[in-house]
Amino acid sequence: MPSIVIVGVQWGDEGKGKITDFLASEASTIVRYQGGNNAGHTILVGQEKYKLHLIPSGILYKNKICVLGNGVVVDLPGLVGELEDLKARDVDTSNLFVSSSAHLILEHHKTLDALQEDAKGNRKIGTTRRGIGPAYSDKVHRRGIRVGDLGDPEGFRDRLDIQRQAFEREAPGVELDWDAEIERQRQAYQALRSQITDTSALVNQHLDRGERVLFEGAQGTFLDLDHGTYPYVTSSTPTAGGACVGAGVGPTRIDRVIGVTKAYTTRVGGGPFVCELTDSLGDTLVERGQEFGTTTGRRRRCGWIDAVMLRYSARVNGLTDLAITKLDVLDEFDELKICTAYDTPSGRTGDFPLDDRTLEQSRPLYETHPGWKTPLGSIRDLEELPKQARSYLDRISELTGVRVSIVSVGADRSTTIIIRDPWLDV
Repeated sequence: MPSIVIVGVQWGDEGKGKITDFLASEASTIVRYQGGNNAGHTILVGQEKYKLHLIPSGILYKNKICVLGNGVVVDLPGLVGELEDLKARDVDTSNLFVSSSAHLILEHHKTLDALQEDAKGNRKIGTTRRGIGPAYSDKVHRRGIRVGDLGDPEGFRDRLDIQRQAFEREAPGVELDWDAEIERQRQAYQALRSQITDTSALVNQHLDRGERVLFEGAQGTFLDLDHGTYPYVTSSTPTAGGACVGAGVGPTRIDRVIGVTKAYTTRVGGGPFVCELTDSLGDTLVERGQEFGTTTGRRRRCGWIDAVMLRYSARVNGLTDLAITKLDVLDEFDELKICTAYDTPSGRTGDFPLDDRTLEQSRPLYETHPGWKTPLGSIRDLEELPKQARSYLDRISELTGVRVSIVSVGADRSTTIIIRDPWLDV
């Protein structure tokens, strides 16, 4: 049986939650392998809308094991609150398991996140101020606190004291209630104690039994700490390689890598965006695509689809398939554009520049395609798509060298066209 990694191939917000939710129906286990509650997935099931931040999208299915792997950073009280919200809507959450090796986000991390972001002035990264970066920083500095450490109250206090001293050096004069934080963490740990375990062993057991395992990344390739548009990146590894490290499985356990991309491009926060549309066309994409962040509510920057970016993503992720979302958002456009190359200070290139200064000075080189001018929301078969839409998809596949296997034409779980079933076509 195959295992599949789902990865965003733009700057996040590509619709990974919907694709994960759709494929989770045929999986036994769904694993989040990095990031924290800075992520946001919106899933529409019938008339019910679910907004998930930390919990894997597969939680909406009964009898599916959902996992927060060791590569995730966990706001434990926030996770308890998210679970309680789901329970209030009759969603069974007893099938969620949290890695004892996942690192904790604490209140002082959130305070540091805001202070550090404000200090950057006009070079702000655009973080969600959820404490993600500082939590990963403590992990790298070898003073992090892991979920399992809460099982040893005295040891937890000792580790927290080390973080407190570091915080006071970095934020002198900022007062926090450390005793209240200890109590918040204690209560959250007690609420989740039976669901905290060695998730690497759990996931590998399921793989050993030949079960279908779905690995879900947060954010996107161009927010990857190593391969993204540095320094405008996140603090972890959203690319496919992060699935192995963040879930505790070997690379030989991965069968397919599905890259999720919108039929256009969006970005939240600062940093260069070669194909950004700052005119009325960009406003139309925002309006039609409802491009506002699930976690922050911030308006997303919008532009035409960028094949230069997608080719780079295909390379660093080893993509086997593409899932293209929000194709229906383009229904009303007379013509569409695809960026095929950049005009840079050094000349024309089809390769993605690796430094932000070159990106800031690059201009998109487009080819134009006719629009289809007809609603796609009711279509469930590739052959029923207008020829212009099929040509658009074919050209994206040709430019990236990756086959298109899934197309989304609406927000609901059912508005999905399967061209090739990734679970079967291995």
